Amino acid sequence: MADKHILSLEIPKVANCTILSIKDTSKYSSLIPIDCPELLITVPGFNAPVLIEPTPNFDLNLNACDLNVQTSQCGTEMVSIPDGVYIVKYSVSPNDKVYVEYNTLRICNIMCEYHEVLCHIDIHPCEPDVDKKDLIDEMHFIRTLIDAAVAHVEYCTSPSKGMELYDYALKKLRKLTCRTKGC
Repeated sequence: MADKHILSLEIPKVANCTILSIKDTSKYSSLIPIDCPELLITVPGFNAPVLIEPTPNFDLNLNACDLNVQTSQCGTEMVSIPDGVYIVKYSVSPNDKVYVEYNTLRICNIMCEYHEVLCHIDIHPCEPDVDKKDLIDEMHFIRTLIDAAVAHVEYCTSPSKGMELYDYALKKLRKLTCRTKGC
């Protein structure tokens, strides 16, 4: 039996942009009590984290109201949670010593735009003409930018570089949105 808690979280990418999903994947010691669990989430654009007091082994689907992004019509209207770098810290007592912290890049909204552009490209199961091939190559590059943004935030510990790549991908994607749907 382990004589300490090994804290771990899973923050999966979700297709529902009104939800931030966080699952506790920690291994808890049976020899130590699990006291004062705290989940602190700093939303992009906010300076102070939101405090959530979960029970161990939690599996949460948080909405904009839970994260203080939405402050009115909670329970009647669900708004989209913004993309960007979220700082998620989970701790148990003693909270200053037993914790885990993650930077995660939420990409739900940009991926919805990405898929919408794909829906408007008339792709057939054959080799595309030159113009369409260029458009498809541009979509591949945008997807690579998005993946690189996630890598920089979550694996390279470079949130600013990740957001720079994210912003560039979004700018390129919005140009393609105008080209495929008309603006």
